[in-house]
Amino acid sequence: MEKHEWLAEAFEESRPHLQAVAYRLLGSLSEADDAVQEAWLRLSRSDMSDVKNLGGWLTTVVARISLNMLRSRKLRREESLEASVLEPSTRETGMIDPEQEALLADSVGLALLVVLETLTPHERLAFVLHDIFAVPFEEIARVVERSETSTRQLASRARRRIRGGAKVADADLTASREMVDAFLAASRVGNFDALLALLDPDIVYRADFKGKSQVVRGATAVARQGRAFLRLARFAQPALVNGAVGVVVAPYGRLRYVAQFTITGGKIAQINVMADPAVLRQLHLSMLSD
Repeated sequence: MEKHEWLAEAFEESRPHLQAVAYRLLGSLSEADDAVQEAWLRLSRSDMSDVKNLGGWLTTVVARISLNMLRSRKLRREESLEASVLEPSTRETGMIDPEQEALLADSVGLALLVVLETLTPHERLAFVLHDIFAVPFEEIARVVERSETSTRQLASRARRRIRGGAKVADADLTASREMVDAFLAASRVGNFDALLALLDPDIVYRADFKGKSQVVRGATAVARQGRAFLRLARFAQPALVNGAVGVVVAPYGRLRYVAQFTITGGKIAQINVMADPAVLRQLHLSMLSD
């Protein structure tokens, strides 16, 4: 009984650190809590007599659990546009206070969480554990079941994606940012006339999800998509997408959609909305400050 109480006390001391690790790996407060709880269950069932560094052991366990959770996401079926946009206020947060999760995302850095979503599970784990929590590559290699050299390469690739990104001319960036900001402002309130004024008469709107493509042509028809825009705009932020101004939709840091904008002659000529996780991981994203 004394041993169990000691382990429980030691675990509670480590809990804030473990939650911080899990949240950065998973980008979801509810999933992070699940990972930490699973770590406690494994601790309570394990023989710890040979463990010299309990904190390190727990960090490794949480990392392995989180990695499995990240892998499982790849097996989930793509959901419909409306279901995914509504998800954060229903399934995703569960009993978690949305304001609490939003504040946590802000404290970690929403931009970082969004870009982390574009990494593979192994890249994300290697970067988070090493660059944020200073876990040695030797220990990370055991979690991802790769050589230390390969693990270093994972972190290096992740670092390039997070810190890299194409550059655009300041003048083009400013003009495009103003156009996208105006589009989001009109979308958030469903202002049909304001949307119409921003769109090229021959605009093409394309949304790809569930392996299907929805195409809408013409300014009037695209502006009438206001209901969908309203739901997307709730969680949308301007970002650099492959070096050009676009939009990311990332509720609480969980990347769901990316929209690429083509602006010609001061009008939005094309909007391409992408949702396939495999496609999103290939994009170079960088959040734009206010």
